[in-house]
Amino acid sequence: MPLPEPGGVYPMKSVCLKSLLEKNVLRVLLAGLWSSVFSASALGITQNITAVFRPDPGNPMVNKFENTTPQSSICAAHIPAQCKQLNIFSLRAQAFAAFSNAPIVANHDDERQGFMVKVPSDWRDLSVTHGATGETETVQIRIAGIGMTWVVPRPPGVSAWAQPGASWQSQWINAPSPCRRTGHLVASTIAASYFWLTPEGAGTCSRQPSVDLPSLRFSTMEYAYEIRTPNPLGMSSGEYIGGITYSMGPGGDYDFGDVMAPSHDTITFNFTLNVQHDLKVEVPPGGNRIELVPQGGWQAWLNQGRKPSRLFRDQAFNISASSRFKMQLACERVIGDTCALKNGDDHEVPVDISVSLPHGLSRGDGAGVIRQPLLLSGAGTELFQPGFYVNRRPGTLHFEVKKEHADTMVARGGTTYSGQVTVVWDSEL
Repeated sequence: MPLPEPGGVYPMKSVCLKSLLEKNVLRVLLAGLWSSVFSASALGITQNITAVFRPDPGNPMVNKFENTTPQSSICAAHIPAQCKQLNIFSLRAQAFAAFSNAPIVANHDDERQGFMVKVPSDWRDLSVTHGATGETETVQIRIAGIGMTWVVPRPPGVSAWAQPGASWQSQWINAPSPCRRTGHLVASTIAASYFWLTPEGAGTCSRQPSVDLPSLRFSTMEYAYEIRTPNPLGMSSGEYIGGITYSMGPGGDYDFGDVMAPSHDTITFNFTLNVQHDLKVEVPPGGNRIELVPQGGWQAWLNQGRKPSRLFRDQAFNISASSRFKMQLACERVIGDTCALKNGDDHEVPVDISVSLPHGLSRGDGAGVIRQPLLLSGAGTELFQPGFYVNRRPGTLHFEVKKEHADTMVARGGTTYSGQVTVVWDSEL
């Protein structure tokens, strides 16, 4: 059912006015109709904002969320360059309307008695929560611009906003302080669509007509917003959801003065942040078979007639990582807190395993990862985190049998020791 013009009512075909003997009865009926018109105010406006993080191999140092919310025409078509420069985005509340409850007096002294707008241009915090893990992060939002379509009766029409030395058009193209102009204005003889920027912490912006206006109507609110998103490199893969609700009406977060009655009393922004991390490890062909040998190979040690000081092998791999991860160890045979190698006589020796990671990946304390021991207990490898997106950078797994154990292996003569070791890179912390 359409909203009436200011001061208007719906046709009452079923009501016989002759039967209304007292004027106050008619007033009660009209008040009831007006109340039903604005019953929608109990239902707030809802806007959805979405953003996604996907690591970009072409720009590994740029690790930010991309706003994927469709933009309204202000930033999409009318002032796209300004929006891009200011890093703001626009939305439209098509259902919004507001009606004056009294005439607008020419050149009124109290800005609350005429046209005014005040929006939450300061930064507000809201929490978003991971649906599976319960982790929370903080998003910040502020309203960076406001505009709408206003309608006035004719006469006087749009010229009512002219002031001495200033055309009515300049009154709306050039925003009143503390708002700032965008240059956007589309108008007819009775209506105009404007848009102003609202700097951080801006207060009320108002205009006074030069002649009395019997009524004023707003529709189709359009606004710009600015957001600050958390560092995605410290977040888990998946969706984070949260929201923030602003009040609307006299004295509210969205305040249009005491004369203008908005059709809704709240506006809610629902946020969905989608994190799509990359964690990939590439081992070269044959890299899953590790042969432990002395420095320079067995032949060099045999020719010198000496026992090797240790047996080892370094295995390179490439890693791509935009997320936190941990590393774990699993063993076919266990000895202490590491894996064991065994020969045909069931003699076992421990093999020490450690990892070195490329620049950009660090331990939880911020230190670089150089020969960090990999243990069955997981101690020391519970958290590795990226400082930026690491894309196919080289790392190394170190395998070593120390001298004391290598000596016992050599003393047993020509025998083979073997065992399976599993190294796990796990983003599920």
